[in-house]
Amino acid sequence: MKYLIAGLGNPGSEYANTRHNIGFVTLDALARDLKTEFGIGRHAYVAKARLKGRQLVLLKPTSYMNLSGKAVKYWLDKENIPVENLLVVYDDIDLDTGVLRLRAKGSGGTHNGMNHIIETLGRNDFARLRIGIGKDFAKGFQVDYVLGQWTKREEEIMLEKIPVAVEMIKSFIFLGVQRTMNLFNTKENSKQ
Repeated sequence: MKYLIAGLGNPGSEYANTRHNIGFVTLDALARDLKTEFGIGRHAYVAKARLKGRQLVLLKPTSYMNLSGKAVKYWLDKENIPVENLLVVYDDIDLDTGVLRLRAKGSGGTHNGMNHIIETLGRNDFARLRIGIGKDFAKGFQVDYVLGQWTKREEEIMLEKIPVAVEMIKSFIFLGVQRTMNLFNTKENSKQ
């Protein structure tokens, strides 16, 4: 069984600690947990790992966020991974900071990276892990907010939530999307 786990973000040190890059941060944490490292691959930073008989391909697209679909499609095809074994991890302004939500399918909402993946794959029935970054910004300042650095308080919240996100990804691999949603989405709801 082979899985593609894609974390969305923007390449470059100027974006390293921004809200929009929580997908990259989560994949870095997953790679550390799996004791693997990212190298440069076609359209993306790529790491490969094995987890109890499963083969994992971890992906951080090197195109900018709004062109993420190119890398995801390329690596799905190259590694011959079925779309039901794809999980995309990304930031979501419609969820409070630190809220984690796994979904089996759906639209990309206002997220350009997700919308490009849906458009490129020609379907929206793949799993996604949305990580809430809140929307504490004035009208017209969304771009500044998502590309802005975390506050100290937000960083503290994320330090607690990233390990949970890693556990959710591993659960998706072993238990599937539905059972993982039942386990984790409920837990997360009760904490809000």
